Amino acid sequence: MSNGISHFGSRCRAAPGPTLRRSSASNSVPSTLLASLFAKLWSKVLATLLLLPIPAFAQPAQQAVKGWPTDWQMSMPKGVSPVAERLDSFHDMLLVIITGITIFVLALLLYTMIRFRRSANPVPSKVTHNTMVEILWTVLPVVILVVIAVPSFRLMYYMDKAKSPEMTVKITGHQWYWSYEMPDNKVDEFASNMVPDDKLQPEHIKKLSVDYPLVVPVDTDITLLITGADVIHSWLLPQAGVQRHAVPGRTQETWMRITVPGTYFGQCNQICGTLHAYMPIEVRAVPKDVFAKWTQAVASSTAKDKLRDANEKVLGINYKWMDSPKTAEAVPAR
Repeated sequence: MSNGISHFGSRCRAAPGPTLRRSSASNSVPSTLLASLFAKLWSKVLATLLLLPIPAFAQPAQQAVKGWPTDWQMSMPKGVSPVAERLDSFHDMLLVIITGITIFVLALLLYTMIRFRRSANPVPSKVTHNTMVEILWTVLPVVILVVIAVPSFRLMYYMDKAKSPEMTVKITGHQWYWSYEMPDNKVDEFASNMVPDDKLQPEHIKKLSVDYPLVVPVDTDITLLITGADVIHSWLLPQAGVQRHAVPGRTQETWMRITVPGTYFGQCNQICGTLHAYMPIEVRAVPKDVFAKWTQAVASSTAKDKLRDANEKVLGINYKWMDSPKTAEAVPAR
């Protein structure tokens, strides 16, 4: 019986099976289908691009305000403080270094692909070590890091605190608004909320304008004491080169000196809850004499809303939108 089984197995192994062959037609079907799908997709992309409206180069009148974002703006916003100017210089230096490294590595890859391709090197090299190359690829990165580290640490210490501060502003992050206090100028703590979408005026910027902006004098070293009242926030004013986390129970110190009068915007850049996107920052930098008039107006005002009274009289801020009834679509300020 065993002989019969082995004989049957040998016959099965010997029996020729059908040979599977791919025809040229079957190979071309997937490539043809892919080409058709790509052509349709590309035609839709071109049609969408052609239908897009061409943005106008003319700027709206309100964008003439110093510090406001403008159409076709590229790169980082222009710095208006010594810290921001140094940050821009440091960024430009890093851009040159990283561009040089990228071009150098790309050149090495292209050289290797061409010089050591199979047709030019039928017998590949078996070299595994090169003392000089290993020294270079160890020393050069260290030198590059030192070149980056020296100005980086110098800038970090420069950003830390003002040498001779002239005034102090206490900043507190809340869910979801900011509050400011100026103890040196007898300005009590006040809340700064985003202007709701249904209250926007022509002089406002959506999601950036606030009801009571922080008013500071130009050419003044200002110490900023930043903390949080509930969760972690982050006070970011890019054009002044300031960014500090507002941590509950801890006070972070930094400083700024705005050299150009204008209106500058920032946002909380630490996710802090459902309305994180609705707690912008607006800073109005004014000449020193205007700031003195503003602080005096706040201190001497007999109005119920002293801050509004001073902002209207000294800064010319329009608050008529506050007097109109609210709608159901208004985003809650706090």
